[in-house]
Amino acid sequence: MDPMREMQLAGVLPEAPDPAVEAKPQRRRFTAEYKLGILREVERAKEPGGVGAILRREGLYSSHLVTWRRERDRVAKAGLSARKRGPTAASKDPRVTQLERENAMLRRRLQRVETMIEIQKKASELLGIPLNAHDSDERA
Repeated sequence: MDPMREMQLAGVLPEAPDPAVEAKPQRRRFTAEYKLGILREVERAKEPGGVGAILRREGLYSSHLVTWRRERDRVAKAGLSARKRGPTAASKDPRVTQLERENAMLRRRLQRVETMIEIQKKASELLGIPLNAHDSDERA
């Protein structure tokens, strides 16, 4: 038997990792504190190769740093931007929105009907046709 295998079985050497690849690798997730800590550490690294050493130690890529810096700057800009004063507008109830739409449609329809009535009145005057005096519109 192989001497290395004998030592593994005796518990002297650790078991070799399973070479099988996982079906679906897990995406790494980094917390905001971790990202900020790494960015601060990278900004403090002054010696040549210091940033590369940090990236190798943490298993990161330089694109991580670029993305994290952009995120940090975007959040900082949003925090410094002017905000509208006063209470925040409450979101409208969908029923109110629907009723407002319906109201606007009925107002347009009423305007068209009133225009048609005005045209009929003018046409009756031109043609000499008398209108009924007991119309409900005339009393109002």
